Amino acid sequence: MIALVAVVLLLVLLLIRVPVGFAIGIAGGVGLLLHGGFPALIGFFEVTPYTTAAAYTLSPIPLFILMAQFVLHSGVATSLFDSARTWVGRTPAGLGVATTLSGAVFAAISGSSTAAAATLASTTVPEMSRRGYDPRLANGLVAVVGTLAAMVPPSIILVFYAVVAEESVGQVLIAGFVPGALVVVALVATTWLLVWRRPGLAPRGERYPLATKLRTLTAIGPVAVLFVLVTGSIYLGLASPTEAAALGAVGALVLGLVGGGLDLAGIRAALRETLCSTAMIMLIIASAHIFGYVLTLSRVTGDVVDVIAGIPAPPVVVFLGIAVGYLVLGAVMDQMAILALTVPIVLPVVEELGYEPVWFGVMVVLLAEIGLVSPPLGLNVFIVARSTGARTEDVFRGVWPFVLALLALVVLFTLVPDLVLWLPETMTN
Repeated sequence: MIALVAVVLLLVLLLIRVPVGFAIGIAGGVGLLLHGGFPALIGFFEVTPYTTAAAYTLSPIPLFILMAQFVLHSGVATSLFDSARTWVGRTPAGLGVATTLSGAVFAAISGSSTAAAATLASTTVPEMSRRGYDPRLANGLVAVVGTLAAMVPPSIILVFYAVVAEESVGQVLIAGFVPGALVVVALVATTWLLVWRRPGLAPRGERYPLATKLRTLTAIGPVAVLFVLVTGSIYLGLASPTEAAALGAVGALVLGLVGGGLDLAGIRAALRETLCSTAMIMLIIASAHIFGYVLTLSRVTGDVVDVIAGIPAPPVVVFLGIAVGYLVLGAVMDQMAILALTVPIVLPVVEELGYEPVWFGVMVVLLAEIGLVSPPLGLNVFIVARSTGARTEDVFRGVWPFVLALLALVVLFTLVPDLVLWLPETMTN
């Protein structure tokens, strides 16, 4: 009964737009108050916030955020797009393909889906519009490409999942690499299919001489080095996720300063945004610990495991049902809030079904990507619409073919889990 009261209160607070971290903390605090009175409430609040924020496993998060902010304020996105555009050449929907490829590279060094969507919207959509692209295709593609930052390492949300699930941060990060690459392939293939069926949606790209293509490598090279510095050092076991994140932050700072795109004002803005984002994430994590403790006291997790384990259906069918639930949540809730609230309950169920926690983390993030572009919330859709001046409903219409492609990948990874697990299993310990 106490758990039900806490859950209902949480939903009410979220519906009236109370910030996620405060909503979870208030609902959890009320649950503790009902269960143990003021002594339990005060005692828990005296200890939990500090011990949660002081955990060493959380240290990669502010460092990856700082790296992303340095990259965002250095203007790297425009250079990546120009470079990808010259190499794609006269392929069908060349600018659209260039947007996907540059977005993937940018995602690999930014780690923030919303920031990636806003940056790509301001740099690529105007160029596609100028070249005669259908506005729905241009805006919808950018909204979906922005979600790649949630999957391609180093992803902040993957680190967040690893912390909540108490799994290896390094393995969870590396597990996102192959799925992220397949998402890129799926988006490019979908773009080509759309243009093949309706050639008027987008023209071919321009042809560029080889000399021009080679000159653009100066923009790609430093970014590639930064990606290898972070992800490669984790995969090879040369650095812990925290050490790799620190290397990435320093590397992004050097990249911005040498390239001339990062000045003192940009550094200040990057530090300010890092502080605000880190505080928000730490609040969500601390609040989730409080809420999770209430659920543990109420024995909700065990009851849910017993109920779902007793369903007379194959594990794959049960998991697809869980996936549908995540799609619904992703359309109306913040992705980090979803992870904080559901992973402690759903992960034991998934393990009971025989699935690996690392695989489940990638699947949850992929489902969160779909939620970022699904109505009614669709945060990336609103960000792109605001950045480009497009109508929100037109952007939602533009994303649906790409959402179908992402859903196909959900089914593929469910049927073939090794596509997600084989790379982290080869990591150097």
